[in-house]
Amino acid sequence: MSCERKIALAGLVASVVAGAWLFLPRPPLKEGLGFSRAVFDREGRLLRLTLAPDERYRLWVPLARISPRVVEATLLHEDRFFRLHPGVNPVAIVRAAFRTYVRGGRRMGGSTLTMQLARIRYRVESRSAGGKLLQILRALQLERHYSKGELLEAYLNFAPYGRNIEGVGAASLVYFEKEADRLGLDEALALAVIPQSPARRAPGSPGGALEQARAALGRRWFAEPPADGGSSTGLAGRVVARAPESLPFLAPHFVEGVLASGGEWAVVTTLDLRRQRLVERALRAHVERRRSVGIDNAAALLLDRRSMEVLASVGSADFFDARIEGQVDGTRAKRSPGSALKPFVYALAVEQGLAHPRSVLKDAPARFRGYDPENFDGRFAGPLSATEALVRSRNVPAVDLAGRLDPGLYAFLARAGIARLKPEAHYGLALVLGGTEATMEELVRLYALLANGGVGRPLRTRLAVPEAFGERLLSEEAAWVVLDMLEQNPRPGPAAQAGLTRDSFPVAWKTGTSHGYRDAWALGLFGQYVLAVWVGRFDGQGNPAFVGLDAAAPLLFQIVDALRAEGRVVPALRSLPAGLARVAVCTVSGKLPGPHCGHTGTTWFLPGVSPIDTCDVHREVLVDRAGRRACGAGPGVRGEVYEFWSSDLLRLFAEAGIPRRVPPPEAPGCRLDQRARGVPPKITSPQEGVTYSLRAGRVGEDPIPLTAVTDADARELFWFVDTELVGKALRGEPLLWRARPGSFVVRAVDDQGRAGAARVSVAVVQ
Repeated sequence: MSCERKIALAGLVASVVAGAWLFLPRPPLKEGLGFSRAVFDREGRLLRLTLAPDERYRLWVPLARISPRVVEATLLHEDRFFRLHPGVNPVAIVRAAFRTYVRGGRRMGGSTLTMQLARIRYRVESRSAGGKLLQILRALQLERHYSKGELLEAYLNFAPYGRNIEGVGAASLVYFEKEADRLGLDEALALAVIPQSPARRAPGSPGGALEQARAALGRRWFAEPPADGGSSTGLAGRVVARAPESLPFLAPHFVEGVLASGGEWAVVTTLDLRRQRLVERALRAHVERRRSVGIDNAAALLLDRRSMEVLASVGSADFFDARIEGQVDGTRAKRSPGSALKPFVYALAVEQGLAHPRSVLKDAPARFRGYDPENFDGRFAGPLSATEALVRSRNVPAVDLAGRLDPGLYAFLARAGIARLKPEAHYGLALVLGGTEATMEELVRLYALLANGGVGRPLRTRLAVPEAFGERLLSEEAAWVVLDMLEQNPRPGPAAQAGLTRDSFPVAWKTGTSHGYRDAWALGLFGQYVLAVWVGRFDGQGNPAFVGLDAAAPLLFQIVDALRAEGRVVPALRSLPAGLARVAVCTVSGKLPGPHCGHTGTTWFLPGVSPIDTCDVHREVLVDRAGRRACGAGPGVRGEVYEFWSSDLLRLFAEAGIPRRVPPPEAPGCRLDQRARGVPPKITSPQEGVTYSLRAGRVGEDPIPLTAVTDADARELFWFVDTELVGKALRGEPLLWRARPGSFVVRAVDDQGRAGAARVSVAVVQ
C-alpha cells in the first residue's frame, strides 16, 4: 500500500472515530438506579439509613458535600492524571498489558477512574479483551457528555466500599457515623483504598489488609501533600469503624412517616434525639410500672408550639413487640379523644358571648333532644363556674354550651383540619364528649392554637420546610382565656406537689377518657411545648385502668418534670390581648353584681361580647314576724335577702347536705304583688321538638312523666295539655300523663303565676 493510501486510510479512520465521538449518545449516570435514604435529627445525628431496592446501601451525595481529603486521596490512589486524560490513559493501558501478558506478572488493570466508573455503572465484564474494549468505549462516552466534576461525583457515589455498601456517602455514615464532608484524614485515606479490593479491605475484615493499604497511601500522601495542606501528623494504627449491623434504627414511627412522605434522599428532620430519648425513657418506665393493671402500651408527641416543629414522637411502647401491635403509630392512629375536645367548646362559648371564666353553669340531670349525658363519676355537682366545670370535666355543662353554639364545635373541627369527619348529624351533642375520632397529631395542633393566639398551623417534621402561614380559628381573647382556665387545673398526685403548677411553673392541661375505657389521654401546654400522651390498646379493647387522670396524666407530668430537670423548658411569655378586661362579678351567680350580692370577685371579660346579666340569685323579700313572706309593707315587716335556686339545684344541694337560704312560704291568704318576678318553669319532660312513641295496643298504658325545673319560691306546679288541666304536683315531683296520639302544647304554671310551655308530638308505632 502506497504512502498516500495509508494517509487516506488513517484519515478515514480518524474521521470515523471523530464522528463516533461526536454522535455517541448520552448515557445515564444515576437515572434508573435506586438509592438509600438517610434521615437525620435536627443536629445531624443519623436516625436511619435505608437500603436501596437492590438491598445495597447507596446514598447520593453531591461532590460539594464530600470532604476534599477523600477526593484527593482517591485520585492519588486510583488515578493521578484523572483531570488530564480523555477517559483513557494509553500509557497506563500499555504498561498494564505488558506486565500482565508479556511478563506474566500480577494482573494489572490500567483502568482510569472513568473506566472504573463505566465498569461499575454499566456492569461491564472487563477481564476479557472484548470487555476491556467495551469499557474503554463506555469511558469515552462518559467523558464525551459529562464534566470531570460530574464523573468524579458519580464514581465516589458508586464505588464499592465493602459488604453491600456503595458510595462514599453511605460508607461514611455506616462506618464512621458522620457525613462525608466531616471525614478526618485517617477516615479519608481508609475509604480511598477500599474500592480497589472491597472484599479484603472492608473495615473489620481479618488480615489487616485495610491498615496496610492505608499506611502505604499515607506515606505517599505525606510525601506529596495535596492542595488542601494535609499535615504529616501520622495515622492511627487501626481503623475503628461501625459494622452495618449496628446502624441506628431510632424514632421508628416518626422516621416511617417522614419516609412515607417522599422527598430527597437525605432528610434533616425537626426531631431532637435527646428529647426523643427522654420521652421514650419516661414512656417505657411508666408502662413497666403500670403493667400489673393491664397498661402495656402508650404513645407520646412533643411539639414546639412556636415553630410547630415535632421534637419527639413515640408511636408505641415497643416498635418490635407484636403482642401490642407495636408497629402501629399511635401518633397517627384515629382514636376517640374523650373529653379532650371540651376546651374548644368553652373557647367558642367565650368567643360567642355565652360564658366567661366565672359564668355559673348547671351540672344537674338534664335531657338534650333525647340525649341524657352523665358525668364520669355518675354524680352531679350542681352550680359551678365555667372554669371549674372545664377543669373538673363535667359533661352536662359542656353539652349545654355545645348545644347553644352557632357555629358549633363540628364546624370548628372541620375548619381546624380534623380529617374523615362523618356528617354532623351522625354525632349530635355527643361530639363534645368524644363522639368523633382524632389523631394525636390533630389534637396537638388544636392545643397549640390556644398558645398561639387562636391561629392554627400545620406540624413541621423537616427543617428545610418553611413555617406555614396560619389560619385564625379562634379569637386571640378566647384562646388566651381558655388557656388561663386550663392553667387552673391542679396537678394530679399528692397535695404537696400541687404547688409546682401554676405560680412557679404553669401547666395548662386536660385529660380525656373514651367511652368504654378504650383510650386515656392527657394534653398539656407548658413553656414552649405542647405535649400529648395516650394510653390504651390498638385493638380497641377496654380496660377500667384506661382513665385519663390516672393512666395518662402521671406520664404527662413525668415528661414535664424530666424536661424541666434538664433545663429544656423556656418560660412562656404571653401578652394580654387588648380586647380583654378584668371586671367584678358575683361569685355565687357569675353575673354582674346586683344590689344584694355580698360575695364578689373578678374575672376576664370581653367587653361587648361576654354576657352582662345582673345577678338574680340574691333577691330581697319582705318577711313578717313569723318568718313568712309578707303581702306588703307593714308593722313588723322587714326586708331580707334570700337565694333563689332552681328546683333541680336545690335537690342536689339537699342530697349533698349543703344548706341554702331559700325564700320562706307566703303568709296565708297573701297574694304577692310581685309574683311575676323570678324564673318561669322550664319543662324538662316532655322535650320540645321530640316525637314520643306509643306502642300499638298500649295507648294510654305507657305514661309520659311531666317534669320541670322551677324557681326557688315555687311550691306547686299545675300541668295543662292544651287547655285541659291534667293535674298538679309538688315542686321536684313528676306527674304522669297518659298521652294519646296527636300534637299538643304542654304548659307548666307554678303557684306564683309563672308559666313555661313545650310543643310535643305523640305517635303510635307498630
